[in-house]
Amino acid sequence: MKFTNTFLTVLALAVFSFALVLKACYPKVEQPISEDLVSVKKEILQINKDFNNQTTSFLRLMETENNSETLQTHFLRLRITYKKMEWAVEYFLPNSARFINGPAIPEIEAAENMVIEPEGLQVLEELVYPYEPENKAEVIRQLKKLLSNSGTIETHFTTISIDKAQVFDAIRQEVFRITSLGISGFDTPVSASHLEEMPVTLESIGKILTMISKNKENIALEKITKKLTAAKIFLKKNPDPQTFNYAQFLPEYLNQISALLLDFKSAEKIKDIGVVRALKKDASSFFALGAFDVNAFVPGEKYQFSAEKASLGKKLFNDPQLSKSNDRSCASCHHSEKAFSDGKVKSLSLEGGELSRNTPSLSYSAFQHGQFWDMRREDLESQTADVITNKDEMHGNLKDIADKINKNTNYVKEFNVVFGGENVDVWQIQNALASYIRSLPQFNSDFDEFMRGNPKAISEKQKEGFNLFVGKAKCASCHFIPLFNGTVPPDFSKTEQEILGIAANFHNKELDNDKGKGKFSSQIAFLQNSFKTPTIRNIEKTAPYMHNGGYQTLEQVMEFYNKGGGKGFGFKVENQTLSENELKLTYKETASIIDFMRSLNDH
Repeated sequence: MKFTNTFLTVLALAVFSFALVLKACYPKVEQPISEDLVSVKKEILQINKDFNNQTTSFLRLMETENNSETLQTHFLRLRITYKKMEWAVEYFLPNSARFINGPAIPEIEAAENMVIEPEGLQVLEELVYPYEPENKAEVIRQLKKLLSNSGTIETHFTTISIDKAQVFDAIRQEVFRITSLGISGFDTPVSASHLEEMPVTLESIGKILTMISKNKENIALEKITKKLTAAKIFLKKNPDPQTFNYAQFLPEYLNQISALLLDFKSAEKIKDIGVVRALKKDASSFFALGAFDVNAFVPGEKYQFSAEKASLGKKLFNDPQLSKSNDRSCASCHHSEKAFSDGKVKSLSLEGGELSRNTPSLSYSAFQHGQFWDMRREDLESQTADVITNKDEMHGNLKDIADKINKNTNYVKEFNVVFGGENVDVWQIQNALASYIRSLPQFNSDFDEFMRGNPKAISEKQKEGFNLFVGKAKCASCHFIPLFNGTVPPDFSKTEQEILGIAANFHNKELDNDKGKGKFSSQIAFLQNSFKTPTIRNIEKTAPYMHNGGYQTLEQVMEFYNKGGGKGFGFKVENQTLSENELKLTYKETASIIDFMRSLNDH
């Protein structure tokens, strides 16, 4: 019996020791995170319940209240509540997000040639700033629509399952949304309450990160929590959008928060989401080297970018054989030293007359969902076909060009190496040209360097110019950070057009007669005189400006905006999307903004 007991004791110790060895040698199996995600869903549903209750109270208030300040207080409370769950609604219910907090302008569904009327908080904002009694019925209608969308949120988050990777991805998208749209007051154009709302959004981000973290002593979580707290303190101390130091806040707070998110992801072993986006999964910030993936803008898998395609495309870009007369290439109108524009008001046609519009820069056209000033083509491949076959520009024929290239043994060899196959196809020519254009963005300006952590990369005057660009002048609400074009962050899945009321020239005496995008949809009033919002990267190199080349200098462009666009000059402009209110920028402030824009020149 004694032997048996001793044997069992030894055996138990051996098993226990072996278990300890196994524990030391093999990583701990991750525990299920369903509890954390249930709590996340409960958090979203509780915020939505508050949003619903506040909307209902607002409706009751509308029965008796006519005081603007009282209604504005209730409106701001509603916005702040929505901001607590914006990260989730935008990510999991983007259509509902559009109807809750989308722009207060009609949206065009091009495929159906249909106009979707705006609704939600931004429409409400215009109705209560200031409130007029005749707005009562519309305010009530908008509040009822918000209640309906709140019901959609409840149904959705009651029934769906969400995982940790999705929640993290949604939080990361929200940080980028703040860095671009939030910081510019994109969704608060009238109330300008965005800096007051931002601490609430950052608080919500911190709370959700804590909820999904398996290790509450996670150093990465601790660091990001400290940075979020510091950002909230900075915002609360500096609530005025007109004097806020955006040039300090972005690199010192928001860019660092987005970088710390990647550390948190690594520490928590969070998997990637299987979605190709313009902003790469490993981008530490909007301004990180190699942050953007041009493949998010290609029309299909076979059109994916490669350096080899770009190299071949460069030869085609400079080859006059692409024109019918063999004497004009793409480079004839797109000069590299001018950021691939040509410096003319309008280029000459093959017959010696003027083309209808100014030659746009190609430097960052890879990051647009809509080519040409009127956005008539979705991608660069179809753009090349339009230019080559246009009788006034190159008057070529793609099939004939393919035949020429197939007779050129050097070209055929290169195409075979890059694309495979024996014969050169038309789509390959288009894709090679498009790939070259996709290789042009450099992201190596002084401002990029500044945003990457070099405080001396731009001057104090340029920093002040950036602060004005985002703040008082409101330029960043259309020229979105970081591409500074109309492609909307953080998804970069849509490029916007604007109606500015552009004059025939810088004298601003009469409205230009070009209908822009409206030329193709004459029955849609909202598209008349609308044009794509181009990038202002390299803008110093691309004069003259606007679709008609009517503005010779940046000073003239700034005068146009400072006055309030076409309406500010007294033009009759239906549906102008630019505010007609004067910006009241001083000469010194205008000069600072222009100096900032020069910091966006690529080297």
